[in-house]
Amino acid sequence: MITPPPVSGDGPTRAPDPSAWLIRLLIVGIVLAALNLRPAITSLGALLADVRVGLGMSGSTAGLLTSVPPLCFAIFGVMAPRLARRWGPAAVVCAGMAAIAVGVLVRPFLGGAAGFLAVSAVALMGIAVSNVLLPVVIKRWFPDRIGPMTGLYSMALALGTAAAAAATVPLTRALGGSWRPGLAIWSVLAVLAVLAWIPLVRHRGTARSEAAVGNRDPAGVIRITRSRTAWALAVFFGLQATSAYIVMGWLPQIYRDAGVPASTAGVMLAVTMGLGVPLSFVLPNVAARMRNQAPLAVGLGLCGLTSFAGLYAAPASGAWVWTVLLGVSMCTFPLVLTLIGMRARTGAGVVRLSAFVQSTGYLISIPGPLLVGVLYQHGGGWEVPLMFMAGLMVTQIVLGFIAGRNRVVEDECQA
Repeated sequence: MITPPPVSGDGPTRAPDPSAWLIRLLIVGIVLAALNLRPAITSLGALLADVRVGLGMSGSTAGLLTSVPPLCFAIFGVMAPRLARRWGPAAVVCAGMAAIAVGVLVRPFLGGAAGFLAVSAVALMGIAVSNVLLPVVIKRWFPDRIGPMTGLYSMALALGTAAAAAATVPLTRALGGSWRPGLAIWSVLAVLAVLAWIPLVRHRGTARSEAAVGNRDPAGVIRITRSRTAWALAVFFGLQATSAYIVMGWLPQIYRDAGVPASTAGVMLAVTMGLGVPLSFVLPNVAARMRNQAPLAVGLGLCGLTSFAGLYAAPASGAWVWTVLLGVSMCTFPLVLTLIGMRARTGAGVVRLSAFVQSTGYLISIPGPLLVGVLYQHGGGWEVPLMFMAGLMVTQIVLGFIAGRNRVVEDECQA
């Protein structure tokens, strides 16, 4: 296993000095892992209608399937700090990639909906622990390059999300038209990630050495829930995830109800999500150079608020403007990832902060898309849901301002 950099009891993480090949391999491993964090979800979305027919799923079961990812992220993400202390972050990320590979490969070939859900949960467990620990790996091994490395990680994550959504249907057709190999093919990407992480796990050092690093850190004994910044960051994360899930699930319907053709509405959603690929690389680099990231959080929130107001007042005539503004607003996600690495002083602090922020945030995000659907169904249009979404965005702006201030959670916990 990779030997971690030395960490003092209350000092910052110091950069390790591994060989050049190890650094290159670590960068490749981070990129491949990030590419695997969403295809298990977005590839299913592209073929959900075929999966429902093939497995005889009811509408309610299909709805449950779309709600499982954030729930699994919240539940299994909590396990990541304990697993990292016992085995080391590199080993846990490698095991997470293996779980994704097995889950994505096996689930299409099980007989019924129950088995499909159960094995999907295996893949989602791997995604959950990797979600939490990849920012930790970046903090530990690239403490002076958090912005560029988080940007690379975020861009790869956005690229994997968009690629799976766009390529799954063409790949399915190329593989004979059956949805089963069309879903299973994405396991190849996870296998490549496992192959990249195995040498990193087997490199010098032991699981005990990485565990000892975490145990010497004060964040290992101080409750992260005592930090106001941690709570602000967790709710900030949850609200941005809520907006993202709502936009992914409902934006095309908003445009179609306003008279925009279905094909154009789909392209607009693709543009909204596709903007995250270049911006996810640029934004963390900008944030890392700033002492206070609150202006960025507020600016991204204002883009989202303006787009919701535009969708309320003129959804069709200004559709492309609102589409671009929403795409910019969705880049709050890489900003949060950057803040996780900057709001803790030590590697073990980042482990606990990342687990707390992501688990709490994903729990917060679960009811949002469902509630919007209920408001849409009973409100007779999009006026009430859009006002609800705007209210969430105002709250997100306030919490982003708090989370963006130059604080570290260890100091707040000790105080």
